[in-house]
Amino acid sequence: MSKSKLEYIWLDGYKPTQSLRSKTKIENDFSGKLEDCAMWSFDGSSTEQAPGGSSDCLLKPVYIIPDPQRKNGYLVMCEVLNADGTAHESNGRATIEDDDNDFWFGFEQEYFLWDNETNKPLGFPANGYPAPQGPYYCSVGAANAFGREIIEEHLDVCLDAGLNVEGINAEVAAGQWEFQIFAKGAKEAGDQIWLGRYLLERIGEKYGVSINWHCKPLGALDWNGSGMHANFSNGTLRTAGSKDTFDKICEAFRPVVKEHIEVYGADNHLRLTGKHETASIHDFSYGVSDRGASIRIPVIVPAKGWSGYLEDRRPNSAADPYKVAARIIKTVKSAVI
Repeated sequence: MSKSKLEYIWLDGYKPTQSLRSKTKIENDFSGKLEDCAMWSFDGSSTEQAPGGSSDCLLKPVYIIPDPQRKNGYLVMCEVLNADGTAHESNGRATIEDDDNDFWFGFEQEYFLWDNETNKPLGFPANGYPAPQGPYYCSVGAANAFGREIIEEHLDVCLDAGLNVEGINAEVAAGQWEFQIFAKGAKEAGDQIWLGRYLLERIGEKYGVSINWHCKPLGALDWNGSGMHANFSNGTLRTAGSKDTFDKICEAFRPVVKEHIEVYGADNHLRLTGKHETASIHDFSYGVSDRGASIRIPVIVPAKGWSGYLEDRRPNSAADPYKVAARIIKTVKSAVI
């Protein structure tokens, strides 16, 4: 009889930013298939998801990948349900209306590697600051790239697990990095981002380094914040062949700025200032190849006869990709083409 370790992973109910939680379930002769993952439960009173007098919440497995870091291990992403089987209010995945997987998402996940001893990013001296940003983006060398052993291990583990990571790079600030994940289907894109975050957090434990997902951990200082840019398309965008179609879809975002900002991550006003490659949180704009716009139309779109995808640059690094995708889908579907 073989025994497998299934790590059930879910999002807690903390506000305004949810955190990852997980626990291990041992199964005998497990097939490795999602349909053979049993429903499970947990104490929701310890995760801000239930009162103590009625504390059971359910875990519904929705996505599974191998766990390369554990012998006979699997990572099982779960939705949180109430005891009666309905979606818990914290369950952003359940709000996605994309059953046919017509929407494709590519998320660019930025983050800081954080030195717990100095309470600053890796590469920052204990007293003072490093040289101004400029040499760190896509950098190489010990003077500019900090924590590469961590991000390289993370990349290998993600690929071994079967996550569709499309690239990594050092970002604009010292100690800041990014990984990109693409999936056909909004739910799977969210699953993969959350599992990528989980693996990074766990690798950070090994090195004694925290992962700082906050969108502006360095405050008002002259350093870029962290985003989770959302590249998205559906069948209409991918086959549009028309600038007018792109304009109509972009314009559909204009009257619902507030609704988008509400799910684009806490403290985004600190990041969306109109500086550091962002649009102001108070404005809405779009443009070809414009990284200072709310939505960037990639230069490849007009080059290919106005067919392709869009990039919403407003979601921040701590945003829930499920909620981001759900809101984008709703807005795109509202466009009158």
